[in-house]
Amino acid sequence: MDHFQFRETGLHAEDVPVHRIAESVGTPTYIYSRATLLEHLKRFQTAFAPLEPTICFAVKSCSNLAILNLLAEAGAGMDIVSGGELRRALTAGTDPGLCVYAGVGKTDEEINYALDSNIGLFNCESAPEFENIARLARARGTRARVALRVNPDVDPKTHRHTTTGVRSTKFGIDIEDAPAFFDRYAGETACDLCGLHAHIGSPIREVEPYVRSTRRLLELADLLGTRGHVITTLDLGGGFAADYETGEAPSARTYADALVPLLEERVSNGLRIVMEPGRSIAANAGVLVARVQYVKIAGDRRFAIIDAGMHTLLRPSHYDAFHFTWPCSPKEQHVPMDRRASLELEGLIKHDVVGPICETGDYIALDRDLPPLERGDLLAVFGSGAYGMSMANRYNSMPLPAEVLVDGDAFHVIRRRETLEDLFSHESASAPTATPTATPTATPTATHGAAEQ
Repeated sequence: MDHFQFRETGLHAEDVPVHRIAESVGTPTYIYSRATLLEHLKRFQTAFAPLEPTICFAVKSCSNLAILNLLAEAGAGMDIVSGGELRRALTAGTDPGLCVYAGVGKTDEEINYALDSNIGLFNCESAPEFENIARLARARGTRARVALRVNPDVDPKTHRHTTTGVRSTKFGIDIEDAPAFFDRYAGETACDLCGLHAHIGSPIREVEPYVRSTRRLLELADLLGTRGHVITTLDLGGGFAADYETGEAPSARTYADALVPLLEERVSNGLRIVMEPGRSIAANAGVLVARVQYVKIAGDRRFAIIDAGMHTLLRPSHYDAFHFTWPCSPKEQHVPMDRRASLELEGLIKHDVVGPICETGDYIALDRDLPPLERGDLLAVFGSGAYGMSMANRYNSMPLPAEVLVDGDAFHVIRRRETLEDLFSHESASAPTATPTATPTATPTATHGAAEQ
């Protein structure tokens, strides 16, 4: 699934020893494999080829410009959720016609930017949002292409924070309300209300929720057709799983084998399919490399304290997410064959792998069987290419890590490590002085002018 392999000299990213990158760039650092990114995108393109889909990479999962450019040049569109992500997509060379824009809180400024950029599709989340898109499009003398995001009430059986397709979430409108929505708004001249969109959650490790969601979308499209509303675009969303543990995620082919038969005839009759994979492309294409600072024993717990934490990789503390974590240069008896088999190796010790942040919830891995660790050891946190750097933050005034892209036997820094000065480059070092209340004079205009200087 990826191009990170253990060899005699330790973990390699493609053909580059990870320790060489760490020595050159420092830690913590995100390392991405170009070959893995392209291979995972290609698998989706190949598996779903009968549908000729527009595959829009979810920018929120991994937003580095170099990676977006790599995927755009390989034919990907972009799934965006903010004006900032649109700017990144366009700066990376994405065709704006291949951008689809979701998100429940689009501002006027963001909508206008998307209209001016002539994006391919707005995924509209509510009636008030539709009315606002129409108002802004009308004022600009343009016409927006819009898909209605519906909530198909399908439980993807994932974490509560990433479940988006059941009734209790803030996303979309109930599928039963969609016919009335189209009856009311399909005649809007400033919008081409031409599509349906559903995104039920992430990561989804089973095919069946997608089948149910897609069937419900098709049933809705047929119902709308009987009322004179033609659906020309179907956006299936994303959320396809990644292998955080070996064998955890279905392949792109497995998803396609279930979905293509449902859609192939519709596509032959002119239906356009959009898909929004993110983590399934990027997660296993990246590792986070950190260095052990201290090993500490407290009570019955052994802590490996590293220079990465919840500010670098939020997923473990926020989602209870599992990331396989292992030394980059293990002894021969501790080289893992795969992420599950590593648990059967002898001589492992329970560790809590934690970060430097002043929060008890700051951890990467808890109660994890690992080889004995020492100060200075490099650790690789696998499956970190998605929702790793894109969710990193500066809590505790910690500079953001570097990002590196590996290509064969070469590597390139695609984001330099932040400096301490970067932390406050947007701030003022002096507090503004309060303007004293002016004493009334015979020349108020002159006094007012002096106060403005």
